[in-house]
Amino acid sequence: MSDDKLKPLREQIDAIDAQILDLLNQRARVAQQVGHVKAETNAPVFRPEREAQVLGSVAARNPGPLHSGDVRTIFREIMSACRALERRVTVAYLGPVGTFSEQAVYQQFGHAVEGMPCASIDEVFRAAEAGTADFGVVPVENSSEGAINRTLDLLLQTTLSISGELSIPVHHSLMTKSGSMDGIKRICAHSQALAQCQVWLNQHYPNIERQAVASNGEAARIASDDPTAAAIAGEIAGQKYNLGVVQAHVQDDPHNRTRFAVVGRMQPTPSGKDQTSLVLAVPNRAGAVHNLLAPLAEHGVSMTRFESRPARIGTWEYYFYVDVEGHAREEHVAKALAALKQNAAFFKVLGSYPFSQ
Repeated sequence: MSDDKLKPLREQIDAIDAQILDLLNQRARVAQQVGHVKAETNAPVFRPEREAQVLGSVAARNPGPLHSGDVRTIFREIMSACRALERRVTVAYLGPVGTFSEQAVYQQFGHAVEGMPCASIDEVFRAAEAGTADFGVVPVENSSEGAINRTLDLLLQTTLSISGELSIPVHHSLMTKSGSMDGIKRICAHSQALAQCQVWLNQHYPNIERQAVASNGEAARIASDDPTAAAIAGEIAGQKYNLGVVQAHVQDDPHNRTRFAVVGRMQPTPSGKDQTSLVLAVPNRAGAVHNLLAPLAEHGVSMTRFESRPARIGTWEYYFYVDVEGHAREEHVAKALAALKQNAAFFKVLGSYPFSQ
């Protein structure tokens, strides 16, 4: 009886799927035409501001019952597949495969890209600077442990610009080759992951050695080869390296998130919902920081992030990493930045890019 009721509904789904397939290929053909026009003008394949506008638009127009986040995911993959008809974008990230950095790549670009795992954050920057990769994805800060200092240092030095950002939930699992802790002599993870799980580890395995490695993906690879090693990593890494989960969600903060930046040569135009990242330094005198930032309030520009980092030149001086709302090409932001530059001992725009969706 149930089959009699399901048959017409399944026929409807089959008919709708055929329509969706036709529309997807219509979209792909138009995307190919866009690619031809871009090729004539040497325009970039990936335009983060345009894709941000599309994702924002479909989410705003979504009547349900699909969740808007799911709609954005679907359309991101559609755009990724259509973009790949022009050319597959190559994206460098902190590897090996299975890291949260790899997850961030696919969340930003979709799966129709060439991922390039790198052994260090330095190598990610080098690949993008040399043109071996079109973009790099690097961690910037964690909600529990704060800034990723090496990334901040490299952003100060690089000729690349930030062209996008995203934030992803970071859920750590304790995993081993056997799925148990029998015979385990060390627990491997990135130093940030060990810090994010230290309370839990102190409670459950205080006497097992903790070893910091280049990435959580590398920890998973080590655990897959060494039955005496455990790894703290995401479950995707565990699946790729065929590990068993001893305990899921071992991070101390259940709302743990990491923010990533996309770096590359391109500089996005305004999308309508952007932010601008800066590095500033001030003369060493009383009230200098307050005076430096005063133009933001004067021109109605909101500051969303303020992070200090030692200048590492042997004196008590600091660089300030600042995020403000708006694009550097918007008039009120441009005026504020011009005033900041006049007051600053050091001034660098790291990039203007769409807010993460």
